[in-house]
Amino acid sequence: MITEFAIRKELVEIGRRMYEKDLVAATDGNISYRAGDDQIIISPSGSCLGFLKPTELVTIDSSGRVLGGKEKPTSEYRLHLEVYHLRKDVRAVVHAHPPICTAFSVAGISLEECILPEVVFMMGAIPTTAYGAPTTDEVPPVIREYIGKCDAMILDRHGTLTVGESLTDAYYRLEKLEHTARIILAARALGNVQVLNRDQVEKLMEVRRRAGLPSDIIRCVYCNGTDSQNGGVKEEDRLTRAISSEVLKIINKS
Repeated sequence: MITEFAIRKELVEIGRRMYEKDLVAATDGNISYRAGDDQIIISPSGSCLGFLKPTELVTIDSSGRVLGGKEKPTSEYRLHLEVYHLRKDVRAVVHAHPPICTAFSVAGISLEECILPEVVFMMGAIPTTAYGAPTTDEVPPVIREYIGKCDAMILDRHGTLTVGESLTDAYYRLEKLEHTARIILAARALGNVQVLNRDQVEKLMEVRRRAGLPSDIIRCVYCNGTDSQNGGVKEEDRLTRAISSEVLKIINKS
């Protein structure tokens, strides 16, 4: 059985990776792990995930009451508690602010299209929630529509939320989200995004079923509504492509 110290070390390591990979900046983001039925180890308020120490992590119960630690829990603890309340299978929650995913949200461009087969197979479509003011009681309700059928989502103008049976699972989903966003940004800059059609998505869902994975996951609203082979970018989307191209130039220079 994994010890509490091992959990704390892994939380610190995941935080360091997030910071070094530019998935969070300064004191953005927060992570947690459900260590027991009513024991959650979570990052402290106002902390930089890249420089956390195991002793700085806070232990809270399912109501948010502090059980151990000298610091206050992250102000986003309500978001974590909501996930654990609704998903008994989830042991880890990661909230980050990856730049490209967040930029899509700020621009009002959804990533809820079935485009990359490996992403559809592993996570389904990537929804964007409604807006909720960060650190308030507005945030937990916006995930309720999706969290039952989704392990990764974008919070409107507020980064991403990924969950998993382990910290590694939740973290890898975060990496995959941002990687997917970068690919789609590049494709939009090139001028065309091909969307998987309904039959192609159904084949991927069948592969999921054969692999023993749940097939009741969020589907792409676009591929469910069309039998076309490709979903190209429309003529009126030229401005978005131009902006995407300029963003890519900046990223490549940095």
